[in-house]
Amino acid sequence: MDQTHPAIEAPEHSPEYRQRRFFNWFPLGLTYAALYMGRYNLTAAKSTMGRLFHLDKTQIGVVFTVGFWVYALSVMLNGPLADRVGGRRAILVGAFGASMLNAAIGLLFLSGWTQNVVVGLSILYAINMYFQSFGALSVVKVNASWFHVRERGVFGGIFGVMISSGYWLALSVGGIIIAKLPWYWVFLVPSLALATMFVVDFLLVRDRPSDAGFKDFDTGDASSDSALKAKALAEGAAVVEPVVAEKPLSLRALLAKIFSDPVIRVIAMAEFCTGFVRQGLLIYFLEYLAEVHGVRPGMSVHAWAGVGPTLGGIAGGLVCGTLSDRYFQSRRPPVAFIFYIAQALVLLALGFAPNGAVAAFLVGFSCMFIFGVHGMLSGTASMDFGGRKAAATAAGILDGVQYVAAGLTGFGLGYILQRFGWDGHGSNPSHHPHDARVWVFSIIPFSLIGAMLMTRIWNAKPSKGGGH
Repeated sequence: MDQTHPAIEAPEHSPEYRQRRFFNWFPLGLTYAALYMGRYNLTAAKSTMGRLFHLDKTQIGVVFTVGFWVYALSVMLNGPLADRVGGRRAILVGAFGASMLNAAIGLLFLSGWTQNVVVGLSILYAINMYFQSFGALSVVKVNASWFHVRERGVFGGIFGVMISSGYWLALSVGGIIIAKLPWYWVFLVPSLALATMFVVDFLLVRDRPSDAGFKDFDTGDASSDSALKAKALAEGAAVVEPVVAEKPLSLRALLAKIFSDPVIRVIAMAEFCTGFVRQGLLIYFLEYLAEVHGVRPGMSVHAWAGVGPTLGGIAGGLVCGTLSDRYFQSRRPPVAFIFYIAQALVLLALGFAPNGAVAAFLVGFSCMFIFGVHGMLSGTASMDFGGRKAAATAAGILDGVQYVAAGLTGFGLGYILQRFGWDGHGSNPSHHPHDARVWVFSIIPFSLIGAMLMTRIWNAKPSKGGGH
């Protein structure tokens, strides 16, 4: 396993290429943000729905678990599909389907739906999550052909800015929608946004540079050909004509490529940890702020709490990508290790936050380290080690494993909080009313395990021979 050999240097792109690439990834980023708005709107609405329909944490947690596990299975199955049909088709299917399902949920509540809400919403949210699964796959698949491996860390941070805006749309804008409009519009607005992005993607997004009138190039990842790469270097060339035939790999070849890679196997285990930490924070922090600190939709602290994951995700993506590309020679694990340790420390502080304002700040601060490592491993590393040909399959495996763990935070963590309360005293009075030790102590071990896993692949990065 060659874990230390540097990849070919990135080519010098023309201004025209960079401009066209912008009009390729920017709509993808907006669409992914809209998908997040149509996914985490349930998080924004869960307290309101619990109050209106008399649902406890475990019942609503079931809806999340079903959705997360359907997503996990779907993203694994759809990864090879996206590698074969292309990212453009995948994003169009995802945007259209998620738009329709969000519209269906919103219209059903508009019509006065009150019976069998848990069962019905679980089914509809699960179908929505099936279509949501195409989002990450399409982004990774398309961008793997447009960005060299030495560009992906910093770009991953920039793209993370756009993805993080989806949390702002879902949580802050969603909170405003719930406070100002009938609450079910929190589903209808994302539906309209996704329908709009479907049209934009159809007009602008292309799978490869050659589909937009530019030459394809050696991206320096696991799809590169070692012989031609060596020849190019010997001749002093930074870029060559397409070095591999772009005929799609068979399903068997795709899966063999992914599961035979020891680096991807370790990253998959780390992403399991990330999934528990990420969703264990995201689907409960608004409820924590409301129940422990009295922060409700419409309040300024609630609005800032919704902005926190966005600002934290932006900072985390930019810092993580920059550190990886500029200070660790495009190695992802060392930065991920640092961010996992930081997650644990900030989450520990969150568990003992004295008031809502401090808690809201710490939520956003923790998201800096959680989203940074998530984007680094699930997004950038899947392109690096999957290569152009298997990027979506790698992303599907990594994202799917993450959502298997996320499902445990639904009914599992929901049951723990319902049974023991935020501070371990259940419904009994507590001497520490702002203590949320049960919550954070259930999450922190996964951050520490993720850090330990990164030490196993400390020097891993794509080798020039297409292996690892």
